[in-house]
Amino acid sequence: MLKMAAKRMLIALVGVVIVTFLLTRALPGDPAAYFAGPAATKAAIEQIRVKLGLDKPLYVQFVRYVGDLARGDLGNSLTTGQPVANEIKTRLPASAELTLLGLVVAVSIAVPLGILAATRPNSMIDHLCRVIATAGVSLPVFFTGLILVYVFYYLIGWAPAPLGRLDVFFSPPPHVTGFYLIDSLIAGDGEVFAASLKQLVLPALTLGIFALAPIARMTRASMLAVLASDYVRTARASGLSPMTVVVTYAFRNAMLPVVTTLGMVFSFLLGANVLVEKVFAWPGIGSFAVEALIASDFAPLQGFVLTMAVMYVALNLLIDVLYGIIDPRVRIEA
Repeated sequence: MLKMAAKRMLIALVGVVIVTFLLTRALPGDPAAYFAGPAATKAAIEQIRVKLGLDKPLYVQFVRYVGDLARGDLGNSLTTGQPVANEIKTRLPASAELTLLGLVVAVSIAVPLGILAATRPNSMIDHLCRVIATAGVSLPVFFTGLILVYVFYYLIGWAPAPLGRLDVFFSPPPHVTGFYLIDSLIAGDGEVFAASLKQLVLPALTLGIFALAPIARMTRASMLAVLASDYVRTARASGLSPMTVVVTYAFRNAMLPVVTTLGMVFSFLLGANVLVEKVFAWPGIGSFAVEALIASDFAPLQGFVLTMAVMYVALNLLIDVLYGIIDPRVRIEA
């Protein structure tokens, strides 16, 4: 099973490397002309192009890129002058903390809401679930973020200014994991923990609203199918409590489609995270990639896409493992 998982990951990453390389080269704009400046001569632009290796044929550039990847070198960012690997290492914890907290918010709301909607069809809870799911799918994530900022920061004043991971009056906690919530707890600094949590609430809620729609709808649909099965009716006829029937018998058997949806939702969040980071001035790899895209900076874009692909493939492998834990029949078939 591990060999099969490793083979799948390798094939996926090879495809990502090829597609990413070709797409970045197909982007409009010339990085050499951008960094030479509007007043640069053709000779100066050509000199920069030669220095960057952009004068070589595509296959030569690709072989060089793959060779650098094999050594763990993602190249240097032309906008910051720093190695892309170091930039990603510095910014990835910020994006991961935001994305994971957004996923936790979505699951915490969507799963109970989907279960309640399935156990009470056509009730107010069921209609509320449909309305929330429709709104979550329909509203663009950046629009939701702007509305939350306008209401909770500008009108009510409950939220802090959307200007990064921490208020200017606080210093980051000592670096251990890169997650401010965890590092502040390790350092025993309650004030920094509270300040970083306040900064996280609105962007995480924005991602959560965007992600809860498919989770709630899948939970509701899966629970409705399971609740209509024979073994659930038998459990009810045996005199078991409604809580035992719903949680022990129904929900566990309804979890497989929900877990599958989580993998899909995570990929949605990786894309939506880019827009949320720009709205809330979040110093993650999403905003780093947007800045590189504007500057036609190839190396950060390639590093960003490769990092996102690794995270997505690793999550899908984790979901495959969870299948076996939730349903032993999956392990037997494998």
